[in-house]
Amino acid sequence: MPRKQWFLVTVTLVLAAVYVCFFTGWFQHREIGISSTNRASLARFGIAGSSPAVAFGLNQEYQLTEVKVVPLAAWQTNPAVLPLWHLVGDRKSGPIQFLLYGENIRGMKPAAPGATPEPLEAGVAYRLFVSAGSIKGQHDFWVGHKPPEATNSASQ
Repeated sequence: MPRKQWFLVTVTLVLAAVYVCFFTGWFQHREIGISSTNRASLARFGIAGSSPAVAFGLNQEYQLTEVKVVPLAAWQTNPAVLPLWHLVGDRKSGPIQFLLYGENIRGMKPAAPGATPEPLEAGVAYRLFVSAGSIKGQHDFWVGHKPPEATNSASQ
């Protein structure tokens, strides 16, 4: 090929690479955005025994593969702490955008057979971890009054 054609092919490839890197989401880190709220009125659903119900909203519908809640202080000192609520999914889990602490999610089962969600305590900070395949998200939350050491670091 003549020099002019090589130059045009090179310029085209460089422009295509710039477009893909800066104007598409192919190389961007994706994460799940999570929000939470706890309401006394949600306790009437009987979620997680007598503990107050906590509702979580995701920024869009996801087919979750894992949901886990751990006490934040214990997790910060030992990342292998036993979770209070831990579900794992299979390929049949449906898309979900809203969940309640302790609820049974279609297509998901407890990570340990027969495990049930532990009740949440007021004034204790917790961290929710969710995964949808390779996309992950986490959110700190608490029930009742905010613990003094808690920071709301949604989806880190």
